[in-house]
Amino acid sequence: MKWIYIAAGIALYIKMLVLPNPAPQLLDFSIVESIVKDGGIPNAVTVIILRNRLYDTIFEVIVFTIAIMGAYFLLANERPSCAIYRFTDQPSIVLARLGATITSLVSIELAIRGHLTPGGGFAAGVAGGTAIGLVAITSSPERMEAIYKRWHAATWEKISVLVFIILAVITLSGLELPHGEMGALFSGGVIPLLNILVALKVALGSWAAILVFIRYRGLL
Repeated sequence: MKWIYIAAGIALYIKMLVLPNPAPQLLDFSIVESIVKDGGIPNAVTVIILRNRLYDTIFEVIVFTIAIMGAYFLLANERPSCAIYRFTDQPSIVLARLGATITSLVSIELAIRGHLTPGGGFAAGVAGGTAIGLVAITSSPERMEAIYKRWHAATWEKISVLVFIILAVITLSGLELPHGEMGALFSGGVIPLLNILVALKVALGSWAAILVFIRYRGLL
């Protein structure tokens, strides 16, 4: 069998040396320009996700919601972990809290300006979830649970999903807000609002998942 692998490796090596590489096909930038023009913002990727492929994005948000519900359902019959592991030394706590501060600021930046620069709602939500995770590994689970309930995070998560679906359906029906001036903060119609809602949903959903795994697994 090893001779087959050796022969395949030699054949691949000869192919790289002998056969020429095909010339790269240049993209038709007129397509990108038309996408940017239709969306009214310079970030073509965000236009595709939250406008051209908005129907797919709706179900991506719903799938993420089902994943969080699935984590609750699968772990509901297990006993909560008796031992909760977290960082207790001061240098680790300081570094984790500093990282949480930086990633939370990045999350806000990506959510607010994601339609103008590389970024967007999903990236902002991941950054926000990372910030929450860094705080969770340096705090007591009781404190994290208390903050989660005090700010009604579960309710806001559900509200963000419902508002996102409503705005998406309105947009798919053909009704759009004015695009505004290209490159301005308030531009792109409903796209900035959808970005913020997705960021809120992903961050709060990540927070819920983190609390579940801390409670039933004892660690992240």
